[in-house]
Amino acid sequence: MSSPAVREIPAPAEIFALDGRVAIVTGASSGLGDRFARVLAAAGARVVGAARRADRLERLASEVDGLEPCTCDVSVEADLEQLVRFTVERFGQIDILVNNAGIGGAYPAEDEPAEHFRRVVDVNLNAVFTLSQLAARRMLERESGSIINIASMYGLVGAAPVAQASYCASKGGVVNLTRELGAQWARRGVRVNGLAPGFFPSEMASEMIDDERSAKYLRRNTPIGRPGMPHELDGPLLFLASDASSYMTGQILAVDGGWTAR
Repeated sequence: MSSPAVREIPAPAEIFALDGRVAIVTGASSGLGDRFARVLAAAGARVVGAARRADRLERLASEVDGLEPCTCDVSVEADLEQLVRFTVERFGQIDILVNNAGIGGAYPAEDEPAEHFRRVVDVNLNAVFTLSQLAARRMLERESGSIINIASMYGLVGAAPVAQASYCASKGGVVNLTRELGAQWARRGVRVNGLAPGFFPSEMASEMIDDERSAKYLRRNTPIGRPGMPHELDGPLLFLASDASSYMTGQILAVDGGWTAR
């Protein structure tokens, strides 16, 4: 099998540009997903923002020129199929997929309900595979595409004393799924990489960041000594989405203030 054609080499000043490309961002109604959608649009991409909360998506669309909202529950396969159809019908192609939607919940492992564990894995891992598969079929036809899976530093290390068995399991699955998909599709033009954020402001991380006792634990155990700021994921996101990372696939970028380097 021949290797896919490489895009024309961009000038250094243009290497992160996304003009003419089409991106899907899941979990776009709040937190990191909201930021990711705005950043990709600012870099020139046409963006479809997907989430369950239609009102928040509509507000995002009113604030970001050209962003198209699409209500979607990533745990429902029919919704994912509709999301891909909507994007292709609206823009004709899919160039970038950011699998960002996720859930969590703290339970001691011995007390975590089996249904909660299954739900977390379904949203955080199974949906990532299903949407990646659906989008990749379109990308593989064009021999071009970048899939970015939002994992977590807790996909690389355990969370204890924070009790997050299902979250750690699901994000660990995302990490190795990223490696496998990246290896499978590499010679067909589709790259698959991941971001593993540490603590950033979001609905999921609010308890750790806003509670003073938890915040002290975070500052003590993060080598940089603080949580991340939203803009500190902009560069890594654009790196993976753009031609700047054209020789990179199956990799995980930990953006965690040094947490996993300890």
